[in-house]
Amino acid sequence: MPLPVIGQGRPSFSPGENGSGDRGSKFRPRTVLFTRRGAVDRLWAPWRLAYITAPKDKPAATGDDCFICRGVAGTEDRANLVVHRTELSVVILNLFPYNNGHLLVTPRAHKARFDELTPDELVDIQLTLGKMIGALERRMKPDGFNVGLNLGRAAGAGVPGHLHWHIVPRWVGDSNFMTAVSDMRVLSQSLEALYDLLVEELRS
Repeated sequence: MPLPVIGQGRPSFSPGENGSGDRGSKFRPRTVLFTRRGAVDRLWAPWRLAYITAPKDKPAATGDDCFICRGVAGTEDRANLVVHRTELSVVILNLFPYNNGHLLVTPRAHKARFDELTPDELVDIQLTLGKMIGALERRMKPDGFNVGLNLGRAAGAGVPGHLHWHIVPRWVGDSNFMTAVSDMRVLSQSLEALYDLLVEELRS
């Protein structure tokens, strides 16, 4: 059966490699959303499937099984994708990025509530956010950024037990960060290449 495409109440199909849409032909996964501006492609990010399909009914991670805490406690920063450390915070590459350069800035301490942060932690995190935005600006030349914090699972926090801020570089013409709906885009940089780029910048 050909791959269906979501439209305005009418079915359509992604064509195969030869345009036939036959079962035996190869096709590219595709979903179409019709808006006032016309049809646009949804962001296709298959590497996020492991996160999306993970059990959501498990309790919030504690310090023992929190990947952020493991990165803080570990010594293999490259393996743990930790690109920067301060006395009170760490910066980690997002393993399931929405865009090139997607970073997580988080307190070292395992804290789930914003009001649990000390004044020193708040200042340190804001300074670290500024430092990392500057590094991304110099090395990746984005047109803008989305910077934000999701508080609680209902708000979209993937690790509700450990506060973390997202830094997502944006370029004119890429997909909308909040809705992930716009023209199709490609993430052109591996996590390893991004890690080396940022570490080099921060050491310079």
